[in-house]
Amino acid sequence: MSSPKVLFGFHAVGVRLKTAPKSVIEIYYEATRRDARMRQFLDRAREAGARLIEADSVRIAKLAGSHGHQGVAARVEPVAQVTSLDELLENLEAAGIEQPLLLVLDGVTDPHNLGACLRVADGAGAHAVIAPKDHAVGINATVAKVASGAAETMPYFMVTNLSRTLNELKERNIWCIGTSDDAPKTIYQVDLKGPVALVLGAEGDGMRQLTRKTCDELVSIPMKGAVESLNVSVASGVCLYEALRQRGG
Repeated sequence: MSSPKVLFGFHAVGVRLKTAPKSVIEIYYEATRRDARMRQFLDRAREAGARLIEADSVRIAKLAGSHGHQGVAARVEPVAQVTSLDELLENLEAAGIEQPLLLVLDGVTDPHNLGACLRVADGAGAHAVIAPKDHAVGINATVAKVASGAAETMPYFMVTNLSRTLNELKERNIWCIGTSDDAPKTIYQVDLKGPVALVLGAEGDGMRQLTRKTCDELVSIPMKGAVESLNVSVASGVCLYEALRQRGG
């Protein structure tokens, strides 16, 4: 196992406490900060059984390598990442999760958009984000910052052949629903309660033709104003949260 790393800020440390509490070695917190946010955070940390250490702002800044730490930093063990989409789907099946929710991005090359998509996928409880290797952006510092902690928790798989991957998802009975401005049905008229992969293209070009053809069904997002389409991260949010609403979330 590689050496411990440092997370800082309420969001990043809070996400780790929620998703992998045993990986948190110790949390340093600014004892002079006694506001409601700090009190709630410390209550959650105690519930998770984390070791808490009082420290001053200077020591926390030194540990974090940043002054934007909000009075909180944690030393954590690296968490083992799932290395393939197959492994993730098999883990979900073993855990009894029969309705995976996946977000597929075709041609999203802007790191700000990818970061926002990862963040909304995490918020809506999606299980993974999938993108093609040749028409996408990888996880870089900009993506991680915009994702606000989700780049560490949301599995992101870059695949060699997107249409082949969609066909493999279909073989696992995952319904592939693509978004298109000209689709007759809207996102609100399809059943998203079962195993679903929501497929979105970049703004402007949309999905590539082969990706579009491979989808089981196409839906649109109603547009009532003058603009013709939404930013891909906003569109992802609309679709994922409609799935969450239908699933009783």
